[in-house]
Amino acid sequence: IFMGLTISSTLVMMSNNWLLAWLNLEMNTLAALPVISKTKHPRAIEASTKYFLTQTIASCLLLLSCTTNAWHTGTWDISQTDDMFTSTTALVALTMKAGTVPTHFWLPEVMQGSTLTTTILMSTWQKIAPMALMFTVSNHTPPNITLILGLLSMTFGGWGGMNQTQLRKMMAYSSIANMGWTVIILTPQPKASMISIFIYIITVTPTILMMELTSTKTLQNMTTSWSTSPTTSTALTLLLLSTAGLPPLTGFMPKLLILNELINQSLTPAAVAATAASLLSLIFYLRTAYLTALLNSPGSTTSSMKWRQKIGTKATILTPTALTTMTMLPMMSK
Repeated sequence: IFMGLTISSTLVMMSNNWLLAWLNLEMNTLAALPVISKTKHPRAIEASTKYFLTQTIASCLLLLSCTTNAWHTGTWDISQTDDMFTSTTALVALTMKAGTVPTHFWLPEVMQGSTLTTTILMSTWQKIAPMALMFTVSNHTPPNITLILGLLSMTFGGWGGMNQTQLRKMMAYSSIANMGWTVIILTPQPKASMISIFIYIITVTPTILMMELTSTKTLQNMTTSWSTSPTTSTALTLLLLSTAGLPPLTGFMPKLLILNELINQSLTPAAVAATAASLLSLIFYLRTAYLTALLNSPGSTTSSMKWRQKIGTKATILTPTALTTMTMLPMMSK
């Protein structure tokens, strides 16, 4: 299954043919279904069903787009996608696969019904293939559409995450908001968009891994995580702040690059709107970090300890590794 996920996404990134890319996207979807439903829980089955239906709709739209393009141009070459209808339809289909507003509705439900390990897969690897196709057709994508989709994703991602107590749903809305930063600069500067998605992946992966190793799934668990593993809790707090984009952590660098590029492209109002929308995401990141840090009211140690939980060596090893993701790239903006 994991070999199918790896090979299919790799072939999509290497493909220059619409039909071959579509076939590999379908193989990627089919390989992800057993991973989502492996727990045999009703919520997992529901999540896999929602994922399958959503990806099927997106695949139909993408097939319509590439077939229409082949009809007009006489070729399946992705680089020949210069028709407005074709490029717009392909963009909508790919944003649905990646979980971007306005086709983001499936991502929080699927991630909530999955395990934390599967959540990492949905937040990172499953976005690479559709994003690779977006990068390929970015030269023919209308810039106004990507600008609007990016701003909407930032706004709804931050707004949706503020009212969540489940960390998996919170990370889903975080993923939607970060996809907004990736999409907004897709047409003007694809390289900055690529840097944004790359840094998000290397930041969010250790964050969710720490949640998995400490069995942290809700905000209530965050309040008691300090008593079980102070070092891991501190690293988790810093990783959340890095994902929020606070300077001088790594997550701040791609946002600064994108804002600088928007201003250089004479899109200052969009840069101001993106900055304001990012404050919505910052609210629930800071709330989570506040609960993790020693800022809650005093209580007895026995009442705050998680019963029979042992922190293994994996969490101890992961902590310094995770911390390197916050400090390895903060000065790249120079």
